[in-house]
Amino acid sequence: MDTPMPTISVDELIQRIAAAYDSLPRQLKSVATYIEQHRSSVMVDRVSDIAAHCNVHASAVVRFAQSFGFSGFSDMQEVFRTAYTQQAAPTQNYQQRIRNLIGGKSKNASVADVGREFIDGSRSGLDELAASFDPAGFEAAVELLLKAKTIYVVGVRRSFTSASYLVYALQHTTKHVVLVNGLGGMYRDQVGNIGKGDLLVAITFLPYGRETQVCARIARHHHASTLLITDSQLSPLARHATTLLTVKEGSVFGFRSLTNTMCLCQALFIAMAYKLELSIEEPKPNRPIEEHD
Repeated sequence: MDTPMPTISVDELIQRIAAAYDSLPRQLKSVATYIEQHRSSVMVDRVSDIAAHCNVHASAVVRFAQSFGFSGFSDMQEVFRTAYTQQAAPTQNYQQRIRNLIGGKSKNASVADVGREFIDGSRSGLDELAASFDPAGFEAAVELLLKAKTIYVVGVRRSFTSASYLVYALQHTTKHVVLVNGLGGMYRDQVGNIGKGDLLVAITFLPYGRETQVCARIARHHHASTLLITDSQLSPLARHATTLLTVKEGSVFGFRSLTNTMCLCQALFIAMAYKLELSIEEPKPNRPIEEHD
């Protein structure tokens, strides 16, 4: 008798995977990371392809699905098919256009064609960001920013641009803001004074900067809050996060866009500034009543 497929949403499944991640064997952790990072393609991926990507045997992929209550991997795929059927078509069409451009038309493509494809990829990413927007998580993130005594922001390599922008924006508020830039390799020193009541905003994506992980551990040790902006609930920094916001970036010609991350950082600042202005706005005095003869 077949085991009935669990009735579960993609988000619920990812949350279960994230909760069990630390206890999974090494091979199954690789599969878990792949599933979380490739939600939009899992529905059409073959077991053999996933196994090859994760450097595990195909049986490990099946075993992974069974460990979460599915009779096999195809049953787990059905969860993703149900959730992403309507969204998959435009994504696949876009990917096919890129393959055609790079493959058969690369010699005839103009630089304008390349630029247009990259812009289209960024625009598609913004659509996905809007579709996956987490109102509760966003509000929690803004609340952390509002309550923090001092806000430390860290992001290395590709994430440094977004971290620098967020610091620039936050400096237009009354908050004390520190950019942890690691100048001279002094990451530990720059975040060393963080404490209870402070906030670390950590921006990091696969393969997750070692320096950012160090800062997150220091923040946790000193009882500070952490707002994590990352691409996966399975990020090694997730366990240190007070609040976590996930953001996916599209990849065109092997280059990952920064559009979604910058947009999210701008949205956080605008929302925070809006709340700050509301809180300091002085009540308008009552209009005096004019006396008439």
